[in-house]
Amino acid sequence: MSDGLEDVVAADTVLSEVDGRAGRLIIRGRSLDELTGRTRFEDVTHLLFAGFYEDLPADLQPALGAARLEVFAEVAALDTGLLDRTPIEAMRALTARLADGDNLAIALRLVAAPAVFTAAVVRAQAGEAPLRPDPALTHAADILRMLRGQTASPAEVAALDTYLVTVSDHGLNASTFAARVVASTRAGLGSAVLAGISALKGPLHGGAPGPVIEMLDAIGRPENARAWIEGALERGDRLMGFGHRIYRVRDPRADALKGAVRRLDARQGRLEFAEAVEAAALAILREKKPNRPLDTNVEFYTALLLEALAFPPSAFTCVFAMGRVAGWLAHAREQLAGGRLIRPQSRYVGPLPQRAA
Repeated sequence: MSDGLEDVVAADTVLSEVDGRAGRLIIRGRSLDELTGRTRFEDVTHLLFAGFYEDLPADLQPALGAARLEVFAEVAALDTGLLDRTPIEAMRALTARLADGDNLAIALRLVAAPAVFTAAVVRAQAGEAPLRPDPALTHAADILRMLRGQTASPAEVAALDTYLVTVSDHGLNASTFAARVVASTRAGLGSAVLAGISALKGPLHGGAPGPVIEMLDAIGRPENARAWIEGALERGDRLMGFGHRIYRVRDPRADALKGAVRRLDARQGRLEFAEAVEAAALAILREKKPNRPLDTNVEFYTALLLEALAFPPSAFTCVFAMGRVAGWLAHAREQLAGGRLIRPQSRYVGPLPQRAA
């Protein structure tokens, strides 16, 4: 048996393929290169949902805008108890207030929820009033407006769209598998999304980009990179932003996000510093761990991009959920359409009962 179910095929899917050896991601027959930089989040959500909802409109933007308005009503439930929690815990709690079920209207409210609730929580924790969604805007544009209280530039909107599209689906990762397991019980799409959020919260999955910023801040200057990284490895610390369970070469999402950061001109100094840290880290990893394929993963440039868009590191995992929720819902519907209850076997390795003499 493979530890961690590695190489075990648990589902057939039409949604995405992750080729770890070639460094390739395909979503619904389209490569990541085809999608990023020219596709809105609404469009990739439509691509993922196609065939699972008979009433799916040709353009999801108006329906998703209306869904943002609907879920905003739950922001009234924000209180000091929730505001004392981390953003993802508060966002998860507000999402749990939404009705469960498996129709398109419920799915779109669940797509809207991480965006609306995260922006509201971040603003409220900063002592500012949450902002009502603007249904006339695209999803990415409204996220930035709700977060910052001002209209985002086209370049910023395009950068966030690139991120949301890039992370929208990625095979049977931990959170997607959790969502499919719950969906297989017929518990409802809301329950499946809550399972996805809970799995994403873990530092070995979606909780990793925040520590990349902590690492960059601790290093401070390019000339400090080698000593800091060598010290971290000697202590046995995990180097966030490098290595991936599936990819044996560079994560293709890293380059897509690096390009988006580069197009945000104001961040060029930070990008150059990050590139110097990346180069030092890759050189040291090749020296110290020559037999392990450790390359840059999506988390490294996620951190740079979300920092450039003024998301606080404490909310980075929430932004991951804003994109991945489309994939969770598509996988949940795919599981409902043809899958059985997911019930793997375990192998007992504990003690056996003693027979009486």
